[in-house]
Amino acid sequence: MLKFECMERELIIRLGIFLTLFLAFALAERLAPRRPLRVPRSRRWLTNLSITLLNTLTLRAIAIGFPLLAVGAALDAGRLGVGVFNALDWPEWVEVTLCVLVLDFAIWAQHLITHKVPILWRLHRVHHADRDMDVTTAVRFHPIEIALSMGLKIGLVYLLGPSALAVILFEVLLNSTALFNHSNIRLPAVVDAPLRRILVTPDMHRVHHSVLRREHDSNYGFALSIWDRLMGTYVAQPEAGHDDMTVGLEWQDDRPTKLGWSLALPFRRR
Repeated sequence: MLKFECMERELIIRLGIFLTLFLAFALAERLAPRRPLRVPRSRRWLTNLSITLLNTLTLRAIAIGFPLLAVGAALDAGRLGVGVFNALDWPEWVEVTLCVLVLDFAIWAQHLITHKVPILWRLHRVHHADRDMDVTTAVRFHPIEIALSMGLKIGLVYLLGPSALAVILFEVLLNSTALFNHSNIRLPAVVDAPLRRILVTPDMHRVHHSVLRREHDSNYGFALSIWDRLMGTYVAQPEAGHDDMTVGLEWQDDRPTKLGWSLALPFRRR
């Protein structure tokens, strides 16, 4: 009973933070956009938010057959006494800090792998096919990729054995920073420069959405920017500049705005 109550509270907390930040960044994009949009917002948003709904239903379906997901896995690992942190007696703040760092690096590594393994790239290019980059791009992932990502996260949580609090904090950080760094907001250089030493900023992540392969194979971080600097995958600015760079992949037409086409993209030969 305690497990399900915790999961329900976690869902409410995450949903509340997600909706608040989504609306805040969407408003900021309207007031101070970084780049003019190339595709009508209504067409893109309908597709991107429809994909989000499908992803939510996918995770709910997984939860029916495997009612743990990430937070539940942390509670179950604690009950079973499995995982690295459950074998240690370190202060909670140390475990939470280390857990967030390890999980964030794992997301960075997973992201890099999706670019390097062809079958995973076929899934991940649904995200990159978006011809504009705004707050809805943060939630434009193919349902199969979302399911695989959740499976990896659950396995890692069992391996680490973190507290439910650590997993909740990481999930909130990941979702919040993803919305932030995909948003089409203009940050002054005096703000962007110091901020990107810690967090991935919109200008930093926009390089990753360049049509150029050498640029979208960089800046893999979602939350912390340190991993790209440490691993040599950091690119400061796009070659063409943020105003003139092309966002998306080879499909520079209206196809990425269509829901059916986007969902079928991984299974197309081209």
